Amino acid sequence: MKRFSYADLPVSRWRNGGGETREIVSFPLGEAQFGWRASIATLAADGDFSLFPGVDRVITLLHGDDVLLSTSTLQHRLIPHQPWAFPGEWALQASLIGGASEDFNIMTRRDVWQSSVAVVTKQAGSENGVAWVLCGEWQLANGETLSRQQGVWWMDETLQLTPLGDDAQLLFTRLSRVL
Repeated sequence: MKRFSYADLPVSRWRNGGGETREIVSFPLGEAQFGWRASIATLAADGDFSLFPGVDRVITLLHGDDVLLSTSTLQHRLIPHQPWAFPGEWALQASLIGGASEDFNIMTRRDVWQSSVAVVTKQAGSENGVAWVLCGEWQLANGETLSRQQGVWWMDETLQLTPLGDDAQLLFTRLSRVL
């Protein structure tokens, strides 16, 4: 299990100047090609999403103004705390509806990993995953707590998170290996 907080995540600016990414983890650690990856991105300008053939993606708007994602045949409006899954092959263009926004991203190489992302308010657990506190406080089985803008990722261990109040919301990613 590895804890992380927003303030401690390394920042990489985009080459096109349209935003920045704070990488949480790229797994397996130290390998050039990820099996799965978690990050938080700031969208500061309209622009194209990078293509990731063979990768499934889930994006969740954390805060800021809504974002319109579109292709020549599809439009989807990102609204806060509503995960949206799409294939990495899609040539998406992001259009900001107002100012900058920030989103949480999960990418899984589809021949190796799959993910399920949801906003939860009740106890949640899995053997592999990533969790990000949206509101309130959450307790780990060892008694440690996580609060807003903190998270945890884990591999090959069962991890349970329990809300510590009625206002608690958690962005919970369950990861599983493709058999």
